[in-house]
Amino acid sequence: MLNFSLPDASCLATLRTLAAERILILDGAMGTMIQTLNMTEEDFTGHGHAGCRHHHHSDHPQKGNNDLLVLTQPEAVEEIQFTFAMAGADILETNTFSSTTIAQADYGLEAAVHDLNVAGARVARRAADRAEARDGRPRFVAGAVGPTNRTASISPDVNDPGYRAVSFDDLRLAYGQQIDGLIEGGADLILIETIFDTLNAKAAIFAAFESFTRAGRRLPIMISGTITDASGRTLSGQTPTAFWHSVAHARPFTVGLNCALGAEAMRPHMAEIAGVATALTCAYPNAGLPNAFGEYDEGPEDTARQVAGFAREGIVNVVGGCCGTTPDHIRAIAESVAPFPPRKVPA
Repeated sequence: MLNFSLPDASCLATLRTLAAERILILDGAMGTMIQTLNMTEEDFTGHGHAGCRHHHHSDHPQKGNNDLLVLTQPEAVEEIQFTFAMAGADILETNTFSSTTIAQADYGLEAAVHDLNVAGARVARRAADRAEARDGRPRFVAGAVGPTNRTASISPDVNDPGYRAVSFDDLRLAYGQQIDGLIEGGADLILIETIFDTLNAKAAIFAAFESFTRAGRRLPIMISGTITDASGRTLSGQTPTAFWHSVAHARPFTVGLNCALGAEAMRPHMAEIAGVATALTCAYPNAGLPNAFGEYDEGPEDTARQVAGFAREGIVNVVGGCCGTTPDHIRAIAESVAPFPPRKVPA
């Protein structure tokens, strides 16, 4: 029997206290920062680097497998997370967005999943502890659980609408393995993010509670969907209101939206969630929309000005940045929302 009662962990009490006082800050985009390092295939695999702890072999190229860097370049990942923390982030995401057997199959590294998640949480914890030692402000580690590259609700074959490339149980088992590792590594929260298919998210939620049962303790859960286009719906067809009602049973610490849209386009959808959710709300938009080269041109001041509008309207409790957002974006966002009180959660 899975226990869906609220967690009583001390970190949740601290988070709730802080969230009642001010809008909390989530970090920005890890991928954007990694791209600036111009790493080579050898950097990703760790070949030629003394002290490398990566012992998983694959015949696949690894360049672009950002999650692997927690094993092969942990200092680089930690420094990025530390920089976000010092820019104002209260919550640091682990670099584990694709650390499931399903996503790592693209790189032939399914066997590395446990190590990726344990190391991902530990690297983020080191960055959080360094930042707290520097300024005395507690930082929290959110174990990032991405959507995988498969959808349980939609057929990838237009000629066979009933076909599914993944099942609920496939996802449940993969997410469970990931979350077990994140808990072992010391994550404070579980962040189920960039949800385009709510059935995938339900598998992740179910897996999280199974993991909590195995660990003997429950972590707070953050749940973040993504609106894929101007229709105002997720890829699997849900409105923001329907999305909330589909995940409300998990009694999440936060619910909200990230990715796909810039802040301006995200605002009405966040307002809709804020009007129905009995959880805290969290928004971390992209730095605008990508240009023709897939890059994000929106500067920190522009992003911050738009996110400040969320705070002014009283629709957010936690804000941060997704694709294209740098420490400068997070610093500007933190400063822009500081004058505004957090959203009041409906009774």
